[in-house]
Amino acid sequence: MEFTNGTVQEFILLGFEVGQLQRLLLLVFFTLLYMLAMAENITIITLVVLDTHLARLPMYILLSNFSWLEICYVNTTMPRMLLDLALSNKIISFSSCFLQFYIFCSLGSTECFFLSSMALDRYLAICHPLRYPQIMSPNFCYVLVTVCWVLGFLAYIVPVTLISMMSYCGPSVIDHFLCDPGPILALACPPIPKAPIISQIFMDVVVILGNIVFAVLSYGSVIVTLMKNSSKGNRAKSFSTISFHLLVVTLFYGPLAGMYVKPGEADSNVTKIVTLCYTAITPFLNPLIYCLRNDQVKEALFRLWRRKAGFLKSKIESAKKRKGTGNK
Repeated sequence: MEFTNGTVQEFILLGFEVGQLQRLLLLVFFTLLYMLAMAENITIITLVVLDTHLARLPMYILLSNFSWLEICYVNTTMPRMLLDLALSNKIISFSSCFLQFYIFCSLGSTECFFLSSMALDRYLAICHPLRYPQIMSPNFCYVLVTVCWVLGFLAYIVPVTLISMMSYCGPSVIDHFLCDPGPILALACPPIPKAPIISQIFMDVVVILGNIVFAVLSYGSVIVTLMKNSSKGNRAKSFSTISFHLLVVTLFYGPLAGMYVKPGEADSNVTKIVTLCYTAITPFLNPLIYCLRNDQVKEALFRLWRRKAGFLKSKIESAKKRKGTGNK
């Protein structure tokens, strides 16, 4: 443990306090989860880039960028967690800890804005179908994506800067597997200044609750419209699509709201489990829920496979022709 002018210069991430066998099992499980999450999200991005039909659809423009966000999200937390499980290297420098804190919070707020963007897309598609193609043009989608990233990374600059300027006297042990605001603030030297905490709580409430309210209003309007205007067959199909969107929103906002909006301290083990839900498990589940079960994605996969098969077949035939010509 290093101190300079009474301030901690490095932290110890306590991580998972388990035995050697349990540590090995967790390492294998999270490695597989990490690899699957990466493979699924890369598949979605590749499909949207290569398939001209999907690349023109607003929902898939948003989803491909959402998949890139999930890749960034898991790479902010999972590699460090896997390294700690494999090597028991629990020390993290002060600057690295706060960099992870900033990127982690920024990606989380960006995901909030992305979920609202996808709620807006479904609202316009179902409640205003005639105006939908004009409003949700590809150019507007790219603007929307840019706004999500910019707002997400601007939201936590002030809180993270203020919290990093506080004094930390020790102990320097963070009872978590990542640098999360709650455990970090618990290590600050008293008296704790109010400005950093107020700014952090303010941004949590504005970003999380604001986007939750927007998503609830959007999907609520969609459900009311479907109840009023759809026939039984179309209503069932539309409700099926919306239900998967609502499932993703619930999986993300449920644990997030419970941890960062509700006052009171939670048990550290519960906090770790809840954090795992939206840092490791939801990036794995979201592609399955949103895309890989979708008929349009299955058709795109088939088109891509057929195109690749046709390309390989033409290559083989041309090679045979060249061989036959050479023999003559």
